[in-house]
Parts: sequence; structure tokens; C-alpha cells
Amino acid sequence: MALSFTQTPATISLSQSPIIFTLSESTSELLTSQSFQYFGDLYYWQGSTTNSGSVPNYTFAKYPNNSSVGIFDVSKVVNSLFTQSVEENSSQTYYFALEGYWGFIDNTGDLITGSRERSSTFTAYDGYALFGESIGQEIDNKTAAWPLLTDGPVSQSFIDGNRFSFYVNTSDADSLYIETNSGTTIISVSGSANTNELIQKVDYDATGITSFKAEPYSGGGGVGTGIQYDLVCPEKYDNIRIKWKNRFGAFDFFNFNLVSRTAMQVDRQQYQPQLGGWENSTFGYENYESQIQNYLIDTQQTLQVNTDYVSEEYNDAFKQLLVSDEVYWIYDEDNGLVRPISIKTNSIQFKTRVVDKLIQYTFDFDWGQPYKLVL
Repeated sequence: MALSFTQTPATISLSQSPIIFTLSESTSELLTSQSFQYFGDLYYWQGSTTNSGSVPNYTFAKYPNNSSVGIFDVSKVVNSLFTQSVEENSSQTYYFALEGYWGFIDNTGDLITGSRERSSTFTAYDGYALFGESIGQEIDNKTAAWPLLTDGPVSQSFIDGNRFSFYVNTSDADSLYIETNSGTTIISVSGSANTNELIQKVDYDATGITSFKAEPYSGGGGVGTGIQYDLVCPEKYDNIRIKWKNRFGAFDFFNFNLVSRTAMQVDRQQYQPQLGGWENSTFGYENYESQIQNYLIDTQQTLQVNTDYVSEEYNDAFKQLLVSDEVYWIYDEDNGLVRPISIKTNSIQFKTRVVDKLIQYTFDFDWGQPYKLVL
């Protein structure tokens, strides 16, 4: 008898997309039993990679498919662990492993189980893969910027006073170099493969500089593709700075510095109250009494923003904005204050330089805290 894993997830898996384990038993006689099943005990935890408990959190069961293997997708369970927002906790990491075995019912009605095979330990981030990427593809092959957690363009712009947060995977980088025209600042990133803080947030204030490059390093050598930022002059309109959770579970940023508009919509439900002093000795009514009463008032505030002319390299980043479940308007950058918003735009026609020459987009958002506080 030989039970083995014939398919396992990526070392770092994005929890919103399939996380696949495949079990295979080589003894064909066992597979002839109609009650034969593959079982997978799922363990998940935080802390160090060796901090697994001794009792499984979930048990999966699968009958063999036509290829005589059991395929388990544990992503729904693993993804349910990410209950905090990135704004609350930027270093969310879970570890997980699957212990596989098989079982069948013998002639006496007893459950017979085989030996157990435990997988390696894997890491989960709160993100998703894209169509075209293979199942189990390693995360460092998904973006040229790795170990920076972004698909953003390698050349971006900023406005004087902007503050950035860079999200670095510390299993592949030990520092972030910020190279400006006046020198290089080296920012060490802590954490290791044996902590639940593999994602380290590095904050950087770009006030007073004209350009900089952010590049992760490991052992004194650059890794991945750094991102170049160049200063642009602010427009006459108020700048609206938006950040959103990207597909790696980190934040991307963009300045919408052309015309922006806010609006407010109110929906009211009304009823006709009974007027008059029905409990008095004589009937009458007061001049301040109204026969139209609002009893349910719902408010909605909206924000519309426009990009300046941008390169088509931003298209992938804006696609992730359209599907993001965590978006914020940074309305007071000096104090790091944000306002939760949600993307309202349902469709957009993406443009290219070849066809459109000048590329500009409009996005609509709903405020997450509209106007009236109702519990």
C-alpha cells in the first residue's frame, strides 16, 4: 500500500482561489470497495510554522473520481479565516497542512483506515489568482514586482506630500531600498518564514522629494522589479487619493487629481399620523401638527473621480480596483485618516495607446459611512 500526495498548493497560496490537494492510493484492490473514500484532516494556525495543533480543524471526505484519486479544495475554509480588514491588520498570514488517509467499511461494518500521510506546511494570504495562471503556481511567478505585493506599473507618479505603504514579503527580502536623488535610505523588514508576519508594511513619506525608487533587497542584492515614482505638479482640482486591496491582500494607491464630485441622495418613507387630542375632554388639533411624517430616512453619499492621462500599464491595477472588497478615500493624509468607500462602477471600457492615444478613466464610489448614523 502507498498513499501519496500527487498535487499540492503553492508554497504561498492566495486563499480566494483554489487550494488543491490530491491524494492517490496505489493499491488497486482497495479502490474496488464501494465504500472506499479518501479523507483529509485540515490543520490551520498562526504563529510559527511548527505551531500546529494536534487536533484537526476540519475533515474532508471524497470518493475516488474516475482517475481513482481524491481531489480536495480547502480554499473556502482557509479564506474564511481572514475576517480582519487589511486596514486593521496588514500582516495577516495563516499556515495550513493536510493529513491524508483512506477508509472503507468491511464486511462486519467496521471502518478500516490506512496509514496517514501529512503534507508540508503551506502559507495563505488573503488574495486571488487570475485566469490563465495555473493551479498551484508559485506566487513569486505571478508578478515581476515580487516580493513587493503589487501588480502596479513599474513607473508611477505622486504628488508632493504623499505617503506610501509598501508591502514586502520577508521570506524573500530583508530590506527595502528607497533611492532618491539625494541618496538611499535602507529600511530593514523584520519577520521570517517562522512567524505569522511574513507581510511587512513599510511606510514612506515622499514630502519634499522629486523622485524615488522603491526596490526590495535580499543579502545586499536587489530582488524583483523596483517601482519608480516621479513627482507631478498638482492640478487646480482637489486631489482625491484612493487606496484599495489588491489581489495579493495588500494596498495599491492612486491620485485622482482631475475634477471630482460628491453627491447625496435621500430616500424617505412616509406615513399619515392621527391628528388631534383624542385623550382630552374636547377634540382639537395644534397648528404645529403635521399630517405627513417621515419615519424611515435612508441616505447615500457618492464620490466620482477622474484620472489624469495615464499609461495603459494601469489597466491591471484598475481591474483590481473594480473587484476590490476593501477601498478607502485618504481624505487627511497628514494624519492618516481614511473614509471607507465601495466601488460603484460596474463596467468600464479599457483603453490602449494604439487605439485611444490618450487614456483617461472615471470611477464612481459609494461612501461606506453615508451621512446619518443608524445602528
